[in-house]
Amino acid sequence: MPFINFPAREINCKLVYYGPGLGGKTANLQWIYDHTGSDKKGKMISLATETDRTLFFDFLPLDLGTVRGFKTRLHLYTVPGQVFYEASRKLILKGADGVVFVADSQEERLDANLETLENLREHLKEHKLDFGAIPYVLQFNKRDMPNILSTDQMARELRVKGEPLVEAVAVKGEGVFETLREVAKLVLAELKKGA
Repeated sequence: MPFINFPAREINCKLVYYGPGLGGKTANLQWIYDHTGSDKKGKMISLATETDRTLFFDFLPLDLGTVRGFKTRLHLYTVPGQVFYEASRKLILKGADGVVFVADSQEERLDANLETLENLREHLKEHKLDFGAIPYVLQFNKRDMPNILSTDQMARELRVKGEPLVEAVAVKGEGVFETLREVAKLVLAELKKGA
């Protein structure tokens, strides 16, 4: 559920980047942060643990348009990839307005992708968020690696509701802003429905 800041005339939306450990969630957020003008973004906050980090920052894209005269501010989060941070993953998903699933394209990571996708669905259900209705984009990351599954294979295994698919190499910025645009477009459409 978006948070509306009436005095600032802003709608604040929470987008969560979810996926298996080392799949590229942090690389996505880091690229967006590094390539967004300082006048359009807040601080990046990293909550580091011994083996993983969770990142958060907010920014205000100017091209998203307005909903009933309100600007839209996006707050981007990543979840820890490692399974033993289950509670953190669940907590970060709470109140999500949109989700990007960052899948690792490497063949040996398919099981981790499938397990993490199932984990995502369970956590959304626990927060009473409908996986079938939440704005959702599937990103196939690491498309530059030598041992990757084809896009068709990955889609057969991971696509569950006709969601947009974006191929990416997040560390090089390929597909990063396209993914963000896709999920932002879906979130904005939901906001307009509810306005």
